[in-house]
Amino acid sequence: MDSWVVPSRPDLPGTGAPLRLFDTASAQIRPTAPGPVARIYVCGITPYDATHIGHANTYVAFDLINRAWIDAGHEVHYVQNVTDIDDPLLERAVATGQDWRAIADRETALFRQDMAALNVLPPRNYIGAVESIPSVAQYVERLQARGDVYAVDGDLYFRVRSDPHFGSVANLDVETMLRLFAERGGDPDRPGKEDPLDSLVWQSERPNEPAWDTPLGHGRPGWHIECAAIALDFLGMTIDVQGGGSDLVFPHHEMGASEAQRITSEYPFARHYVHSGMVGWQGHKMSKSRGNLVFVSTLRHEGVDPMAIRMALLAHHYRSDWAWTPHGLEGATERLARWRAAVALPSGPSADTTLARVREVLADDLRTPSALDAIDSWAHAALTTGGDDRQAPDLISRMSDALLGVRL
Repeated sequence: MDSWVVPSRPDLPGTGAPLRLFDTASAQIRPTAPGPVARIYVCGITPYDATHIGHANTYVAFDLINRAWIDAGHEVHYVQNVTDIDDPLLERAVATGQDWRAIADRETALFRQDMAALNVLPPRNYIGAVESIPSVAQYVERLQARGDVYAVDGDLYFRVRSDPHFGSVANLDVETMLRLFAERGGDPDRPGKEDPLDSLVWQSERPNEPAWDTPLGHGRPGWHIECAAIALDFLGMTIDVQGGGSDLVFPHHEMGASEAQRITSEYPFARHYVHSGMVGWQGHKMSKSRGNLVFVSTLRHEGVDPMAIRMALLAHHYRSDWAWTPHGLEGATERLARWRAAVALPSGPSADTTLARVREVLADDLRTPSALDAIDSWAHAALTTGGDDRQAPDLISRMSDALLGVRL
């Protein structure tokens, strides 16, 4: 599957500091310690309602990680999936009378356009779940050989307790795991399961649903094993960051990690589990089920500058839960205009201290509100008292693009 194209990231003098991030599993901000190539896997969209502001918030957050690593001198191998076959997509197809493939293709194309407009650096590998089916089948066969998989009415389930580290990502009690599993696509009450938390890795063919021929039979993968397979294929084990929205901590990231750990007999799947917060709208979390979505494409078609949308996202720390408001977008639009006016001046105050401050706060768990404040201070000084550094406006412009992804 093709990714999207974004103009190259501007170069900056010097290098950024080593990046520290909050790790969900340890509940601590810890240094990332990638080798020359930093490896990151971020769970992508299920393409039936893209791209809402909650999506954008997540992918802009992980774009900041990508940019911070590049600034610190690392090559980044970024992999993202598209869940282009899943129950919600099929349900949308039935509800609208459209072919599921047409919906997936259309929404994935729209997502690419939105990401490019938001100046999100593209992943090196952008992989659809359908593409991963042969790998999924091979990995499930490995789990079968280990005795970690059993059948229920032709479907195959992974024994989550076969992994001694199961539960160490989310660190939840069993009651909470069962509740979230039921709410987020699991089937804890299915008769015949050995453990209510065991996860589906292969679903046998259902009437009027797509299925593929594999050594496992005619069917399709479960959700969690798809991401585990794609990550193992392109990044291997012990990746630097496994990322996504906070609603993926359990069950998705917990179960995907356990599956990968049993497939490879290695631990851990990821050094950091990093999660972005949820975005609300009209008093609730923005979600497809509620229908309370604000779409990036709608805002763009209304004439909103994509950089103002990105600026509105950056005004909130990536781990916080917050509410989208028209007032917040207005403030971001005004801030963008001030920055652009300041960098259009022939000279300004020195920007060296500003660059150092922006690098410092971004390296400290992506403190974007503080980064915006630093550039605000420079822009205010440039517009009110001026300065005689003719290189400063260009440095601020390149810094804004390279580190924050905001083109001025």
